[in-house]
Amino acid sequence: MTTVLAFLFTLAVLIAVHEWGHYRMAVACNVKVLRFSIGFGRVVYSRRIGRDGCEFALSAIPLGGYVRMLDERDGSVPPADRGRAFNQRPLWQRSAIVAAGPAANFILAVCLYAGVNWIGVQEPRAVLGSPAAGSPAERAGLRAGDWVRESSRAGGPWVELRSMTELRWQLAQAALAGEAVELRISDRDGRGVRTVRLHTERAAGEAGSGQDPVALDRLGLGPPYSEPVLGELRSGGPAERAGLRAGDRVLKFGEQIVPDAHWLRQRIRESVRQGAGVPAEWTIERGGRLQRVEVTPRVHRLEEGGSARDIGRIDAFVGQPPETVLVRRGLLEGIAVGAERTWEVAALTLRTLGKMLVGEASIRHLSGPLTIADFAGQTAERGLVHFLGFLALVSVSLGVLNLLPLPMLDGGHLLYHAFEAVTGRPVPDPWLERLQRGGMAVLLVMMSVALYNDVARLLGFH
Repeated sequence: MTTVLAFLFTLAVLIAVHEWGHYRMAVACNVKVLRFSIGFGRVVYSRRIGRDGCEFALSAIPLGGYVRMLDERDGSVPPADRGRAFNQRPLWQRSAIVAAGPAANFILAVCLYAGVNWIGVQEPRAVLGSPAAGSPAERAGLRAGDWVRESSRAGGPWVELRSMTELRWQLAQAALAGEAVELRISDRDGRGVRTVRLHTERAAGEAGSGQDPVALDRLGLGPPYSEPVLGELRSGGPAERAGLRAGDRVLKFGEQIVPDAHWLRQRIRESVRQGAGVPAEWTIERGGRLQRVEVTPRVHRLEEGGSARDIGRIDAFVGQPPETVLVRRGLLEGIAVGAERTWEVAALTLRTLGKMLVGEASIRHLSGPLTIADFAGQTAERGLVHFLGFLALVSVSLGVLNLLPLPMLDGGHLLYHAFEAVTGRPVPDPWLERLQRGGMAVLLVMMSVALYNDVARLLGFH
């Protein structure tokens, strides 16, 4: 129920804001608005408001909306209202009305991101877990417990990093732009400052054609640092049978020193040979004393991405929650950061779409309504701040999508207006009809791919 309500609220807010942008700009340009609709298809509820009697409506299909304006191309217009028809307004006003929808989405995103910054959110501190063996992160010299304090992209200015979220954002942008990143690092106590260079552009290149260039797991960055301390144990599981207890600190796995919980979890998962768990001697600390115990994981069959493999499990929570920090900003800084984040997300979205178009990024990452609904529910359950951030992200995506130069979208109409500005005449009707059909075909293909990806994710194929 939470997912459904969060999804419907997300759609209602983003569609209403987008169409409100068109509506307010039309009113400002003295264009008569006939209907403001949330949704398409049959009108299920409507009410006329204002001196012009504009009909505000809710329609049956809630996957969009529209603003219907007085226009001579749609039928006869009374002589008294002819000057208020959309097609009679100057070109710059018509363009402003079209662009106002996406602009409203961007403004909403700035406000939402600013709100997140003002409220503040608890985020994991930028302390790294163990990098994957042989990964760019390991080759750069990163290790478990490194606290990343600042970053610099392509020799640019140093940016303070308050959390793991900010670090991952900087790395995602650098990977997509094909840039190396310098990281200023200390230990968890702030001592031993050093600088390393992480080649995110190599991670993008190693992925090969058709892969997502911003998949940060290819850099080898695991989850934030977590102490290798055991939490709750399941009754009768391998951990309990081995004599382990909640609160035990694992120091060694065999003869290998355990750097963090992520490393230990990986070793447990890999402790399977020929369908049986491989025993290992653990050195633990309990109550200030060292003990050795032999732990044999049980075998668990994991189905993932259409294939299956055996992994080891000990039926215990391995690791403590990562250390968090409250990231909060003041009034003006929050607005500035909100605007900056909106711009960065829009640019990142455009670059990703461009790479999908040329085959450098996988179309598997094109998401549809089912994925949006899933994330809406997840973020709503995590709290207000996370849900606001999700709304901002989708609002930016909606603004960018509508500015694509495709017929049926705002960007297509702006392209028509650009043609008219250059040639001094509108696009001929026969061409408009052909372009509309072509644009509809492209949108249907995109929607089909997005829906296929949604279903594939739900079924575990992606």
